[in-house]
Order: sequence, then C-alpha cells, then structure tokens
Amino acid sequence: MLSREERNPLSDWWWTVDRPMLGAIIALMLCGIVLSLAASPAVAVRIGLDPFHFFNRHVLFLLPSFIVLIGVSFLSPRQIRRTALIVFAVSVILIVVTLLIGPEVKGSRRWITLLGVNIQASESAKPSFVVVAAWLFAESTKRPEMPATTMALVLLLMLVALLVMEPDFGQTMLILMVWGALFFIAGMRMIWVMGLAGAAAAGLFTAYLLVPHVAGRIQRFMNPASGDTFQVDTAMEAFSNGGWFGLGPGEGIAKRSLPDSHTDFVFAVAAEEFGIVLCLALLALFAFIVIRALSRAYANDDMFARFAASGLAIMFGVQAAINMAVNLQLIPAKGMTLPFISYGGSSIVSLSYGVGMMLALTRLRPRSELASLGDGATAPSYV
Repeated sequence: MLSREERNPLSDWWWTVDRPMLGAIIALMLCGIVLSLAASPAVAVRIGLDPFHFFNRHVLFLLPSFIVLIGVSFLSPRQIRRTALIVFAVSVILIVVTLLIGPEVKGSRRWITLLGVNIQASESAKPSFVVVAAWLFAESTKRPEMPATTMALVLLLMLVALLVMEPDFGQTMLILMVWGALFFIAGMRMIWVMGLAGAAAAGLFTAYLLVPHVAGRIQRFMNPASGDTFQVDTAMEAFSNGGWFGLGPGEGIAKRSLPDSHTDFVFAVAAEEFGIVLCLALLALFAFIVIRALSRAYANDDMFARFAASGLAIMFGVQAAINMAVNLQLIPAKGMTLPFISYGGSSIVSLSYGVGMMLALTRLRPRSELASLGDGATAPSYV
C-alpha cells in the first residue's frame, strides 16, 4: 500500500485519481477478454484462421492500451491540451492519407496500414477532437472577444467532411452529438442549439436521399421485409435464447453465423451465453463510469477540465449506447464498437487514450498546482 505521507509521482497519482472509476474500467477490460474468448473463435474458424487469432490479438492490444490509459492519467491539464492538439493534427493527416491511398473495403476507405499495423485514424481523432473543442469552448467563456466558438465549428465541419468522404456515418453522428452536447454545456443560446439540431436532421435526410448505403439501412430498419436483416434478426434471437442466465460459456449458437459477432454484435453473444444478467451488469458499469465522470466534472471549477471531462464521458456513454441499441434493434445498424468489449486495436487504444484523459481531468488537484499551470479558477482547496 502507498502511504499518504510519501511524496512521489506514483503516490500522488494513486491518492488523487478516481479509484472506483479506474476499477470499473479495469472490470470492463476483463469482461472484454472473457467475451472475446467466447465470441471470436467461431469467426476465426469460419474464415480459416487459428481459433484464437482474434482473442490473442485482443489481449495483445490490451497491453499497450492499459499502458496508454495509465500513462495519460498522469498528465496535467496543460499537457492534455497540448497532446490532444498534436494527436488531432496527426489523425486528420492520416485520415486524408487514408482517403488517398487506403484500400477500399465494402465501399469505404477507413483503414491504412503503417508498419504492418492497420490503423483507423478516425478513432484517435474522436477523443482528441473532443478535448480541443472543449479547450476552445472554455476559452470562449473566459474571453468572449475571441472567436473560439467559430474555430470549434470550423474544426467540426472539417472533421465531419472527412468522415463523410470515407464514408463513416456512425462516427459522424457520434462526433456531432458530442459536439452538440459540449455546445450546450458551454452555455450557448438555445436558439443556436436548436439550429444545429435542425442542421443535423437536414444532413441526415440529405444522406438518406443521396447515399444508397444509408437509405438501405434506414429502410431495412423501418421495414425489415425490404432487405437483408440477417445480423440484427440473429442478434435478437440470441437475446431470446439466452434468457436471464444464458446457455453457458461456449454454448452460443448465434456466433456461429454472425459475421461480426466479435465486434459489432459481441453484446448479443454475451446475452446468449451469459444471459441478460451479465448484459445488465455491463450496462451498470458503463452507466457508473459516465455518471461518475460527469459528477466529478461538474464539481470542477476549471472550465476546460469540466468541459473536456464531460465531453469524453458523453462520447464514451453514447458509443456504448449506440452499440447496445443496434444489438437490440432499437436503431438502424451502424459499425460502432462496444468500448473495451468489442475486438479492434484502433478502437481499444483510442478508447484508452480518451478514458486516460478523463481520469486525469477528474483527479483531485491542489489549487497551488493548477495555479502554477495557469488553468484558471479553482475551488478553495481541491479541484
């Protein structure tokens, strides 16, 4: 055990980080290992790979991800701003390169291979963009004469345009929702919020009219008889088969035919093999992390830390909600991973980076430390 009397970076981190939130995140990672072992072997065998190919890679991705999570949680708010700006700039460059030379898979260009590793740059762009946007919104509250809100809107339009060109409408919707939430939290006038919501609705309707891929998914959701709904139908059958306590580890049937049972539909595999009880436990973990982060952010007097932690928590929760809603056939299908549960190297590393920043921004920091960093107003003793 680390003593409170010890004064070193490790002890300072341990006594200031939100340990219950950290424990919930680690629990999610452990659940991801178990569910990857349950869902991925059937997919690997079906495409001619070693049965534990995806499981081994999932564990391999978790190791550097955990290091990133812990390392980033040591950073100060100033360091978080600077690293987020660098990560966002690099991510935008990689997205442009992906659009130019990336391979086309199922009509989209989302991946690029660097040094033998497949990278989806849009994943790393999400948390870094949220932090940069929160920084600009915080500056607009301190210095109204600065066009920070306009700059945040320009960055949003640039990122959305790149994501639409891939195309990746799931990530686009997530970015728009988080940015809109930050815009609202920053205290902007309601007329602007309503205007942006109307613009987003108009954009979705335009995509429905002009993009056959989007129109097909919406039509299949509204009228299942109009197209192939095999994956979502199989996922719903998995929930029905599993009942409250599931069929047992390895006894699931849906994963044998679901092409994305280890990624987009891992929640359905969890329901079939471990039951609704485990699904509710996962839901409780996600809800605890989001509510805990929002409550800690609300208690923070530093505007940047408040906005950034809130935005990261909302992004984390909305992404989980979208994945679970697709599995339950509540919304049209989207390619959205379940945080720390679904297979995907870029997703896991980027989520760890975002959650690490969330832990860093919700740490209890002495006022003297924040004052020396120039991070704005603070509470009387701790933020």
